[in-house]
Amino acid sequence: MLTTIAISNDNAGSTDEDAVAIALDLLRSGFEVRVVSTASDAELDKELAGEDIVIVMGGDGSLHAVISSLARLDRLGAVTLGLIPLGTGNDFARSLGIPEDPADSAQLIVDGHHVAIDIVRDDAGGTVVNAVHLGAGAEAADRAETWKENLGAVGYAIGALISAPDQKPLDVQVSVDGTALPAGNGILQVAINNGKYVGGGTALAPQADPGDGVLDVLVSYAVSATERVGYLKDLRTGTHIERDDVLTVRGSTVTVHGEPFACSADGEIERDVTARTWSIEPAALTMFGPQSRS
Repeated sequence: MLTTIAISNDNAGSTDEDAVAIALDLLRSGFEVRVVSTASDAELDKELAGEDIVIVMGGDGSLHAVISSLARLDRLGAVTLGLIPLGTGNDFARSLGIPEDPADSAQLIVDGHHVAIDIVRDDAGGTVVNAVHLGAGAEAADRAETWKENLGAVGYAIGALISAPDQKPLDVQVSVDGTALPAGNGILQVAINNGKYVGGGTALAPQADPGDGVLDVLVSYAVSATERVGYLKDLRTGTHIERDDVLTVRGSTVTVHGEPFACSADGEIERDVTARTWSIEPAALTMFGPQSRS
């Protein structure tokens, strides 16, 4: 029998515990499941060193941690990954069409349909599942952490609102597949997307598909106060990509260099970055998913 491990969030509350129990009952109808919680990268690497099926019971952060561990172990192609979305945002699950209800997502895994998923690698050794943000997006993700515990996914929107007015425009050069993009009068945000959604359901990259082998890149030049307010408003309604001060490009490799910038990779914040390159790795991972997805 294939070895199956479920990685559970060590900080889960009672509601998550109930959801985990429901999901496990269903999963054990098709798999012999061992459940573990880990407190460090070293513990996670140890647990994932020999499993055939890995089931993440958590949110985007948990998924990022597991896929980063599998990348360190060079085991991305050796496992099939399942996801029970129990996080605040569940953005990558939403992109894949994985149900948020734990019973439905567990049944999806038991049904056994596989989909090929792209991941993103950077030249500093990092692995990204959903999206990378530079500038206002990174600051929003960072500041939203203080609001998420009490306000859930709306914390991202609050983070964006309080960071945008004082966000210094980025002085960087963005290149996609070797072609330099316009610098404008500065850049508010650069988003490099594998999935469609950020911040608990905001469709930042509505055309992105984590199985199409390309990155969807968005650059916002909305640097004035009026432009920023308009950009945030349009972002909430999904019309932001129609703006004259927003550029969308698709490609395989994205390079950004210039003055030090903050970078959020799947919510992990890194500061004072001066140069970074991200590349898509098509079909790097096999996941349990719906037979069709929009």
